[in-house]
Amino acid sequence: MFNPMIWTMLKTALLETLYMVGVSTVFAVVLGLPLGILLVITSEGHIKPNKWFNTILGWIVNVGRSVPFIILMVAIINFTRWLVGTSIGTTAAIVPLTISAIPFFARVTEQSLREVDKGIIEAAQAMGATTMQIIIKVLLPEAFSSLVLAMTITAVNLIGYSAMAGAIGGGGLGDLAIRYGYQRFRGDIMLITVIVLVILVQGVQTIGNFIARRLSHK
Repeated sequence: MFNPMIWTMLKTALLETLYMVGVSTVFAVVLGLPLGILLVITSEGHIKPNKWFNTILGWIVNVGRSVPFIILMVAIINFTRWLVGTSIGTTAAIVPLTISAIPFFARVTEQSLREVDKGIIEAAQAMGATTMQIIIKVLLPEAFSSLVLAMTITAVNLIGYSAMAGAIGGGGLGDLAIRYGYQRFRGDIMLITVIVLVILVQGVQTIGNFIARRLSHK
């Protein structure tokens, strides 16, 4: 049986995880979406092809995606401390979480936008639509359902990353599992933490799938 203090800590850890994942997802979408759009429209055969810009941007995104989260988290400790005033805690964990999620979301955004029928884009161009009009009125609306799934996948990945952030005092469910489960040899706390994480992931994925189905044009 768990004493009331454990349930209180579990509730607090869950709220911290939701805070980290929620804020990181918002920043990842705000910063990653423009990168994904640029990757698409500057690619060969699209509305603003630019081989060199596309190659360099793609290389930067790939580098960002290739750095393991645990290494990134440690490598930017000084930057995190400079940005938010501390290198530990839930707010500090948002910095590496966001940086790791931006290139990931950029790539899934690119994939989503590439699914838009080129015939629709060509029709908009034939009607004299500007680049910005095509992006806002054609690309994004047509890919909106797929973009919701991209946001969902990003949020699910961030849940896993947030658990790793607990390894260096990032707070949340990962921190609870390490400090009160692993370090104190409490297998029951480890188990309940894993169960909560699984439920959280399933909940986020289910909600994302439901919204995407409702928004789908197909």
